[in-house]
Amino acid sequence: MDLDIIEEDENPMLHRTDVTFEMVHEEATPSRLSVRDSLAAKLNKDSAEVVIRKLDTKFGMRKTVGSAKVYESPEHAQDVEQDHMLDRNKIGADEEADAEAEEA
Repeated sequence: MDLDIIEEDENPMLHRTDVTFEMVHEEATPSRLSVRDSLAAKLNKDSAEVVIRKLDTKFGMRKTVGSAKVYESPEHAQDVEQDHMLDRNKIGADEEADAEAEEA
């Protein structure tokens, strides 16, 4: 999977960078989590700081255009993002599972 960043817009009020990217892939559209991990590696960020908002693949094409929000910390992501986006990107789920395990 070849990932290229098309545009980066700083948003200091929300402690994040809005990123538009394009990727070329050989097989079917990659999963949201694998795209998140690849984008985080390319930007030298932790994957918990990256929220994939949209992935758009045209029918029959091997190219996907997407948008993501890259936060300064996972806490900023949890404060700003909607719950369903955090669930889709598996952010905060590990911490909740750890807290539940400690209580039991």
